[in-house]
Amino acid sequence: MKGIIFNAVEAAVIELFSADTWDDLLEAAGLEGDYTSIGTYEDDDLLKLVGAAVEATGTDADTLIRTLGASAFSHLAERHPEFVETATGTRSFLRSVDEIIHPEVMKLHPDSTPPRFSYEDLEDGTLRMTYNSHRKLGVLAEGLIVGAAQWFGETASIAIVAGAGSTSTVYDIAIS
Repeated sequence: MKGIIFNAVEAAVIELFSADTWDDLLEAAGLEGDYTSIGTYEDDDLLKLVGAAVEATGTDADTLIRTLGASAFSHLAERHPEFVETATGTRSFLRSVDEIIHPEVMKLHPDSTPPRFSYEDLEDGTLRMTYNSHRKLGVLAEGLIVGAAQWFGETASIAIVAGAGSTSTVYDIAIS
């Protein structure tokens, strides 16, 4: 997993809790925590951090990951404003992830394995989005979607249609 994700999670933990909490989580997880944005790190590091945070907060892992994802979005947007500046709102931003953002990531880091997304506009105006990744972190994607909606001054209501917690999760996203 690319370090920028770890940097965004760190920023979210610091924003939601404190810098000391981040240090405590690293220690509890047995990690060094020297994540550079361009580095590549073990997926297991994130899972260890989540496990430590679950122990520390008593919050279940999915809720915690969603919350961190929502908070982490603003960090990602501030680090890479070029990806949010061209979007007209949450829907256009979400469509740009697989069409623009991840291809750019692959140009810079050919060894990376970002999740893949596919999209379908439903008749009722809902965006159906399918997440595909061996990491099974669709719940992080949910949080990032909520964070994107907040960034654009909108609200995203997310319903899981199929595959919760699997390598392929289907979401219906209503944006208002």
